[in-house]
Amino acid sequence: VMCLELVMKSIMPVVMAGVLGIYGLIITVIISTGINPKAKPYYLFDGYAHLTSGLACGLAGLAAGMAIGIVGDASVRYAHGLLEILPRG
Repeated sequence: VMCLELVMKSIMPVVMAGVLGIYGLIITVIISTGINPKAKPYYLFDGYAHLTSGLACGLAGLAAGMAIGIVGDASVRYAHGLLEILPRG
């Protein structure tokens, strides 16, 4: 690690991306608990509803992950530029 001052600022995009993964896990648990073949038959409509909800969560996570990556990269570069400009005290 070359700049110890940037470690906590640089880890924030990683934490935000982890939160997106947890959202996907929550949707997976909700969908899997809704599938119970003993209680009722699993209709085609239910399958497509679960598919589209998983796709919606996944694609939203993909878009948010790309945005987090772009903003995280810009913020780390900006913070590193400030450390080079400002005098160390």
